[in-house]
Amino acid sequence: MAKGLDWEGVGIEYKYRSSEDQNPLRLWRILIPDMAPNMQPTGKRDASPVAGRTILLYDGVCALCNRFVRFLLCRDRRKVFYFAPLQGTLAQTILARHGIDLSCTDPSALDTVVLVTAAETPEESLLFRSDAVTEVLLRLGGGWALWARLLLQLPRGLREARYRFIACWRYRIFGKYDTCPLPAPRHRERFLPLE
Repeated sequence: MAKGLDWEGVGIEYKYRSSEDQNPLRLWRILIPDMAPNMQPTGKRDASPVAGRTILLYDGVCALCNRFVRFLLCRDRRKVFYFAPLQGTLAQTILARHGIDLSCTDPSALDTVVLVTAAETPEESLLFRSDAVTEVLLRLGGGWALWARLLLQLPRGLREARYRFIACWRYRIFGKYDTCPLPAPRHRERFLPLE
C-alpha cells in the first residue's frame, strides 16, 4: 500500500494502479465522488483550445516575423505565447470580432503584429504594432522587460513611425517565404490551427 493524499491530517491509504491514478483530482473522484460532483468528467470539451490564451498573430510569410516567433519560442520558457499567422482563419475570426476586416489581398493589411490577450473571453483585447512588441517583451520578463520599459519611454508616435518603417522594408531586407513555414515538431503545440 502506498501512502495517498493527506487532507487536513487525514491519511488515506490507497494502492496506485497506474501513474494516472496519482493525479490528486482523479483520486478525489474515486474516493469521495458524491462530494465532488463538479469534478466528474463530462466526456466533452466545452472550452475552445484558444480560450484564455495569449496569441501572437503575425505575417506568416514574412522572414522577419518568423524570426521574431522563433526568438520567442526560445525565450518563452513559461509557454505564455501561442502563435497563428494573419493569413489563417483564426486570425481573421479574432479580428472580425473587433470589427477589423483583414483583407489578405492588400499587402499593407499584413504589415502588423497583433497580440491577443485573453482570447475568446469577455476580457479579450488586441494590441497592434509597437504596442504588441513592447507588451511581448514585458511578458518575457528579465532583461527583455527592461528593454520594453526603455521603448515605452519613447513617444508612441516615434515608436509607431519606426515600426512602420521596418514593416515597409521588411520583405526587401529580410526576405519573404512563398508559404507559411511549418514549425518544428517540438513547437507544433504552440501554433494554433491554420484552418
